[in-house]
Order: sequence, then structure tokens, then C-alpha cells
Amino acid sequence: MSDYPYNVIQAEYDGTHSYLLEYISKCKSGEILIGHELMLMLDILLTHFDDPEIKVDFEDGHKRIKFIETKCKHFEAPFAGKPFLLELFQKAFVEAIYIFKIYDNEINRWVRLYQDILFLVARKNGKTPLISALCLAEFFCGELGTRILCSSNDYEQADLMFQAIDSMREESKSLEKRTRSNIKGIFFGNPKKPKKTGKFSYKNKGQIKKISAKTGAKEGKNIKVGAVDEVHELKDNTSTMPIRQAVSTQHEPLYIELTTEGVVNDGYLDERLIEARQVLNDELERPRWLIWLYTQDNEQEVWQDEKSWIKSNPGVGVIKKRSFLKKMIDEAKTSKSMRVFVLSKDFNIKQNNATAWLTTEDIVNEQTFDLEDFRSSFAIGAVDLSKSGDLASARIFLMKPGSHKKYTYQKYFIPESKLEQLSKEDRERFKEWIRQDLIRVSPRNENDFSLVTQFFLSLYKDYGIRVYKVGYDKWSAVYWTKEMEECGFDCVRVSQEFGSLSEPMKLVEADLKSNLINYNHHPIDKWCLENTALKLSTKQEIMPVKVQGKEEQKIDGAVTMIIGYRIYIDNRTEFLSLVGR
Repeated sequence: MSDYPYNVIQAEYDGTHSYLLEYISKCKSGEILIGHELMLMLDILLTHFDDPEIKVDFEDGHKRIKFIETKCKHFEAPFAGKPFLLELFQKAFVEAIYIFKIYDNEINRWVRLYQDILFLVARKNGKTPLISALCLAEFFCGELGTRILCSSNDYEQADLMFQAIDSMREESKSLEKRTRSNIKGIFFGNPKKPKKTGKFSYKNKGQIKKISAKTGAKEGKNIKVGAVDEVHELKDNTSTMPIRQAVSTQHEPLYIELTTEGVVNDGYLDERLIEARQVLNDELERPRWLIWLYTQDNEQEVWQDEKSWIKSNPGVGVIKKRSFLKKMIDEAKTSKSMRVFVLSKDFNIKQNNATAWLTTEDIVNEQTFDLEDFRSSFAIGAVDLSKSGDLASARIFLMKPGSHKKYTYQKYFIPESKLEQLSKEDRERFKEWIRQDLIRVSPRNENDFSLVTQFFLSLYKDYGIRVYKVGYDKWSAVYWTKEMEECGFDCVRVSQEFGSLSEPMKLVEADLKSNLINYNHHPIDKWCLENTALKLSTKQEIMPVKVQGKEEQKIDGAVTMIIGYRIYIDNRTEFLSLVGR
């Protein structure tokens, strides 16, 4: 069969229609557009039909496809209550898992070829419902005592798959009356008919349960099917290896990893994809590993060719709305954090989780102002005390009535000993900034944080500027906050984590792009912004970190901008009323 021209690959094999062959034929002819990596896997699968050591048996695969389409129903809008009718790419995927058999001399029978599955597809293409339906099909169609484990990096994500399975079970009267569910899992047996015998009675000790990477005691479980969702969040294999070992006692185990791309550097998925691509390129032998990757061939086609989006989104137009993708692309063009998220989650293009935050155009701003223009005004304060032996930053934000623009005045602080540890280039730069009174130096090895207090006091003494609230990070702040409060300042701690910093960081980015932040053309602010990268969480939250390769550079000025914006967001109404007086 592999000798056939690509455009005439037959969808029949020994009189049976094959969804996999139909899919391969349409992909080869160009009717269905896929990426190069999936095409490599399909080429491997095509050779199996001619391999004398591999038996092609459609019974198990088609039985599960029929079960899903006739017994499973969707449970979420807009398809709630409707039959789970599989798309061709989904049928081909299920077929690929089940139809190929090899003879196992150890147990003297034919067994499924593929035991490990890696399924990579962009978000909102139905991957979790599909694998959930497949697990439910395996529960009913598989052998007696089939035990299934749903897992993910956190309990909430693992519960999504478990709840999907349970909801499909409840939607079907025939499945619901043969099973029961409780907080521990899903089990066979109708409580109303405890004495009934047969595969779907209490006699069947099969079960479906859930765990997370944070759950202990994963070793020792004897399961047949292990499904791990969103493996891109895993840092290493400590949570997957026990599951893989737990299925090792089975004659026909099934271990499935389903995921989108992620932003965790050097994480578990990175290692798996390196090996997967080696297998696809015939550089590594893993004959029992089915690698099903929906990926783009390059980033440029995402921006230039809308038709290429189907490569990473096989469900676009049916499961996933094309209008949603267009909206995401439009937002990604104007927001760096959105760009990172969209490329990784919607197009499976790996993104560094510490990528540069702003462009040069965003940062460069030659606007200046005179602090005298804000005499007797109210301000918001922000400090990044950092470690006592490093650079520290303090600033205020000022606004004018009826304007959205923020004017920020700042001062930096550094201990004398730190100057000698700088590179020659940075040392000269810092000495110049000190001469310009942009940095104040503390003697010896530690910052004298009373200089920070004096900075805020001098603003009132010299200009009558009253600081409404001062946001601060946690480093070395105990004695300093006590000193500030004794001087009459209201200090508010801002946690250095995603939940606190994401919203203000996004607003700082938007305001910089719109020229709504006048940082008085301050060279240290510009330098800190250039050194700042964004770290992205799986919840699309961001926080500032140092650009990779610039670990010795400073981002304190950017951090105080974000801290100040946190205080502004939380107190916007009251602060603006003070500004308008």
C-alpha cells in the first residue's frame, strides 16, 4: 500500500473502511492541511499496513468509535446533550491507537502495538473531551477489572478530565444505570441491583480515579489506562514515572499524555518532544510510541497564512471557532504577554517563559516634566528594597486632573561595596548616574534604607507633595516600614507573585505603548525596562523577571512601576478624587 501514489491511497483494507487511511489520503492529497511532524507519523503508520509482522485488526478500534458516538454525549454548551460524533481526525487517531497488533511471545497472543501515546494539539480543539470519552470507552469495552487513572499537574486539572468522564456517564441512561460514582471515583454496579452478576455488576472491580502531581503515594497502583493532562506544566517526570510503572504489569497497557505547548523552560514536555522528534526523524527507536503532533511548520505562517492555522487546530471551524483565533491573533499583535500565550496555546509554538517584555519603541520616551508643576499634589509611592546589598528603587506617581497620564519621579540606592563588583562597563555607567544624583550611595556593604525614607520626606518638605500610599515588596522591609509609619506614611505590601503583579504589569505595558507614562527620560528607568522579561503562568498571568542571559542586570525600576500601578489599581477612585481637589 505504501507504493500507491499519495493522491490514490485507498480507504479500504481487506474490505473494511479505514478512517486512518481516509485521513492519510486526504492529508497526502492536500485536501486536509497538516504540519510536517504529523505527516512523518502518518508515513510510519502507512508502512504498518504492509508489514508482515503487524496484523491490522479494526475490531477494537471501531468498537470504541461506535461506543463514543452512540453512548457518549456532550455535557457543555453549545453541544450539551448532543451525541459525541467524532470528526475524521479524531476517528483516525483512535484507529491508530487500536488497529495495529503485534504478536507477544511472552503471553502467546496478539496485543496492541501502541502502548504510549503523545497527543499534542492547540487548546479548545476537544482534546480533554476526546480522551475522556476514550477512557470511558475503554472502561466499558475493555477487559474485566480495567482500572483507569486521570492525572495532571494539579488536582483541579485532573478533575476536569474526571468530571468530563463522569458527566458523559451521567448523560447516558444505559451507562449511568450500570455504574455508580462517589468522591473516590467511578465504579461498576447498580446500587439498586447489588446481586446482579456480569461484566457491568459489582463483580467488575474496574474503577476510574484521579490524582495530581502533588498527590502522594502514586507508586503501587495497578492500572491499565493512565491519562495525564497538560503535561506541559510538569517540571520533570516525578509524577509521570509512577503512572507509567503502574501500567507495566498489564498485557495491553495504555498510557496517554495529552497537552498543548507550554512556557516551562527545560520541563518534562521539552524532554519528551526532543525524543519524539528524534523518533519521527528515525534517529531514535521507540516502536510502541504513537506521536500525534498538531504543530505549525513555522511562526511566520501563523501571521501570514490563515489557512495554515488548521495545522495546530484540526477542529477549527467545527470545534473551535475561527473568529476566536482571529481575535486572539489581533490581541497578540499589541500585547507581548498575549503573543506568548497565543503562540504557545493556540498554535503549539514553544515560547520562552522569560521572554523580553517590551520593544525599544515601547520604552523610548523623551518626555520630561518639572516636579515644581506638581507642588502640593498627592502621589502614590512604590519601593523595591531588594536585598540590602543590591540596587534599590523608590518612586512616586503623579497625575493631573482629567488626564490619564502618569508622571513618575524616582531615586535609586546602592551600597558602596556593590559598585566594585560591577563590570567595567556598568561601573562607569553607575558612576555617571551617581554624579547626576540619580543614585544615592550608602557606605560599606548595605543599603541604608533610611535614605529611602528621607526621599519621601523631602518630597513633602521641598514640594509639599503628599504620598497617599506606598507599595513595597517584602525584602528587608520590617524595620523600614516601621520607620515610614512613624513618619506618617501608609505602607502597603505587594506580594511578588502572579496574582498581585499580572494586572498592573499589563497596564504598565499598555500605558507605555500609549505614551501615558512620563518617566522624565530617566536613563536608569530605561535600562531597567530593557532588562525586564515577562514570566507567563498557565493561567495567562504574568510577572517581571530578568531577561535570560542578563541575570546580573537590574530590573528594580520596572518593578517599582508595577508595584505603584498595583496600588493605583486598588485605590483608583479615592486617589483620583484626591488628584482632582
